[in-house]
Amino acid sequence: MPTAALLVIGNEILSGKVVDTNSPFLATELRSLGVDLERILTIPDEIDLIAREVRAMSETYDYVFTSGGIGPTHDDLTMDAIAKAFDRDLELNQSMVERMERQQGTPANESQRKMAMIPSGCQVIDAGDLWFPVVIVENVHIFPGIPKLLQKKFQSIRDRFRGVPFQLLRIYVKRRESDIADHLNDLLVEFPELMLGSYPKIEERDFRVLLTLESRDADYLSRAQQSLLARLDDDAIFKIE
Repeated sequence: MPTAALLVIGNEILSGKVVDTNSPFLATELRSLGVDLERILTIPDEIDLIAREVRAMSETYDYVFTSGGIGPTHDDLTMDAIAKAFDRDLELNQSMVERMERQQGTPANESQRKMAMIPSGCQVIDAGDLWFPVVIVENVHIFPGIPKLLQKKFQSIRDRFRGVPFQLLRIYVKRRESDIADHLNDLLVEFPELMLGSYPKIEERDFRVLLTLESRDADYLSRAQQSLLARLDDDAIFKIE
């Protein structure tokens, strides 16, 4: 299955001034598409650091996504860093400038033209009604940090990322986690490829543990479910989704 990594760029994330909501969004979307997001890394706005991490991720994962650092200000360094990572020059994309000017009805100023400086030889994909396209260098997909813009850009190209999606089953159990731990361990011995999550719930009145069973194979998941249910008492289950 294809693998992916996400590089979140911005001092504002590391300082706690801004809460990162892009990571959970991309994690959810990629999982639904069958892409394994194997790493999320948050780093400051430093060209050499960004370039090094982008290059390393590009060599390790099928898809790389970056979030943040592509605006008009002094600390927006992502394009410069990605150009450095792949030993490319930055060049002005005139079509981006023209689209920006059509949208705002006035000539682009220097700060806006800075946003149209992108690595040479990159792939540029239209993002619907947004003037700023999706820029792809090698296998690196460059996204803004603003959540609504990132989401809209991702949705415009999401069909490019397809694997075999996971099937998910939720089982709500009325027993304590310590009471069913042995059953869970035995289940994984029988079904070693099963992705099994166990999440105790303290404030819920109707159940004490949420179990999640995941597999890309629907039949495998069904057999694992039946095996687990056979191990638990009939009155141990609150509900199954």
